[in-house]
Amino acid sequence: MEITINHTTKTFEVLPDTLEALIAMEIPGKKKGIAVALNNRIIPLSAWAETFLKDKDSVLIITATQGG
Repeated sequence: MEITINHTTKTFEVLPDTLEALIAMEIPGKKKGIAVALNNRIIPLSAWAETFLKDKDSVLIITATQGG
């Protein structure tokens, strides 16, 4: 199974069920300061656990950085 994450295709033996599970794998322990789009549609944090993934989905993960 494949998902494109930030324009890089990743292969999974077992696809994470939800967007929340994928984010936990990609950025463990972090939920704040993250914006996520699934197939060019922004998904709010409140919907990550209810947003199911399927083969060939495209996910864009943007994290806020601190600086001046």
